[in-house]
Amino acid sequence: MSGLETKKIVLLVEDNPDDEELTRMAFESSHLLNELVVVRDGAEALDFLFMRGVHANRDPEIVPQVILLDLKLPKVSGLDVLRSLRNDPRTSMIPVVVLTSSKEEEDVVRSYQLGANAYVRKPVDFAEFSEAATQLGVFWLLLNQPPPAAAAIENSDS
Repeated sequence: MSGLETKKIVLLVEDNPDDEELTRMAFESSHLLNELVVVRDGAEALDFLFMRGVHANRDPEIVPQVILLDLKLPKVSGLDVLRSLRNDPRTSMIPVVVLTSSKEEEDVVRSYQLGANAYVRKPVDFAEFSEAATQLGVFWLLLNQPPPAAAAIENSDS
């Protein structure tokens, strides 16, 4: 697969099957065609992103267009995942949207301090959740201009 044909995915880091299904349905109803890859805990998210463990043999050309990251995760917290992503030049520029039910002001502040691109509280109502997921998808997948893949490599050389 050449760089021009790189498969653009959305990585959803979510341990709640109901929230996963709501996100999947929202993306489908808004006709966002990007593949939604789901990992269920922080450790699996890091394994996917850094191609370790069960994800060691995945195609390195497949890089998330955006990561939707829950904070309250088993094994490795969302904040620790975010810290690891921002501290590694291979993943430091991937947009991360914290998508969580947490209303703690400290979580909002820490997320931004660690480099989150956005912080969105999950609405409880499906219609609101669907609308929020649609707006996130439209912005991050259609409107946002991501940095070129070479930028992360250049940053690691400095």
